[in-house]
Amino acid sequence: MARRYDSRTTIFSPEVEYAMEAISHAGTVLGVLAKDGVVLAAEKRVTGKLLDLSGAKVGGGYGGSGEKMFLLNSNVIGGVAGITSDANSLVNYARTVAQQHLLQYNDDIPVELLAQRLCDLKQGYTQYGGLRPFGVSILYAGYDPHYRFQLYHSDPSGNYSGWKATCVGANNGTAQSLLKQEYKDDISVEQAIGLVLRVMSKTMDMEFAVLTYDEANKQPKAKIYRPTEIDALLVAEGLAKKDDDTEMKS
Repeated sequence: MARRYDSRTTIFSPEVEYAMEAISHAGTVLGVLAKDGVVLAAEKRVTGKLLDLSGAKVGGGYGGSGEKMFLLNSNVIGGVAGITSDANSLVNYARTVAQQHLLQYNDDIPVELLAQRLCDLKQGYTQYGGLRPFGVSILYAGYDPHYRFQLYHSDPSGNYSGWKATCVGANNGTAQSLLKQEYKDDISVEQAIGLVLRVMSKTMDMEFAVLTYDEANKQPKAKIYRPTEIDALLVAEGLAKKDDDTEMKS
């Protein structure tokens, strides 16, 4: 009886709603669009103290751990919330699409076109029998010469939309309300970094990425921060967490 709707094509399946519900309990991913860049941050769920993170410290995943932040192309960074294995599949697809566009047109793929291509794939998995939707929402921070910096969000249904600031995952309602209060249209990258860190300051561990424009080389510059660099940002904003030993002594 549990499969009475799963394999039929004549009625709608609630699996998209199941995927959306799973994402609402996933680690938070937050993005803020500034006039001179885009900032992404993601809550990284630490699975245990015995997990080997030496690869992340050395620089795995282009600076991050390769769990939440991914470099999709030289002009696009993706932040994912949801099932990591599904995200890995979509990230590989996105990178392939971006490279095919570069090979064909000798130019970086526009941000919206990349989001659209991924959403076409996502939508197909909601329409045909025997498939389940990807349990992933993605924030795309990107740059192209025509529309400059952009921030897009896509969900498991295949819908995508552009945002000035948005948040997906657990506690997204609280984060959205804080963004509505503090976001300004003329915000700079430095101010956006401070805003994102304040919103995410209660997160135990996070990944952080910034996309800016390098005026010297005339091309976008993507940076996914290492854990030590994130700690330095928190210290600079006065949001550094105290160690357990320090708190016990005080």
